[in-house]
Amino acid sequence: MKIKLPTILLLISALLVACAPATPIEPTPDVLAIRTSAASTVIAELTLTAAAFTPTSAPPTDTPTPEIPTETATLALATDPTQIALGTPGVLCNDLAFDDATIDVTIPDDTPMAPGQEFVKTWRIKNTGTCTWGEGYRLVFSYGERMNGQFVPLTAPVLSGEEVEISVNFKAPTGIGAYTSAWQMVNPNGVTFGKAIFVKIIVR
Repeated sequence: MKIKLPTILLLISALLVACAPATPIEPTPDVLAIRTSAASTVIAELTLTAAAFTPTSAPPTDTPTPEIPTETATLALATDPTQIALGTPGVLCNDLAFDDATIDVTIPDDTPMAPGQEFVKTWRIKNTGTCTWGEGYRLVFSYGERMNGQFVPLTAPVLSGEEVEISVNFKAPTGIGAYTSAWQMVNPNGVTFGKAIFVKIIVR
């Protein structure tokens, strides 16, 4: 039996309709477009993450500029700052002077002494500082032979410009020879001042 061409075409169309899926076929996705989209998403997420962990800069703080110290001329004493008289540049609070002709009130230089002889040496000195010599001012041994020297305390304050007789009790050494004992004034802080004064004897 011969089948006509229109009939064949009709049968093919019917088969295609019967085999076709009930739901429409979705178009095949573009792989390149998907990759591009995914890459954009990853970059966006990384950017957000980096922003979250990037420390914000601390607000500027006002840091004071250190001042450069300026040198000021100061008159410094190695021993006692109270030595300088206030308001009188170059004048010391504690100082003394003496006249070589009148300093030895007793026991002139090279006075002969017996071994072990006791004696009192008295000097006349002047307070040439601006401070009064009161309690705590005294003579202390400086150098030479001490000869058991003991300072005799002042009996009254010595004002600036006043002269005073100041004494030390001594005992001559037992050995024969010449002996010198030097003493110096000291203030209540234990700081010596002025020239040393001395006694000089010959033990025979």
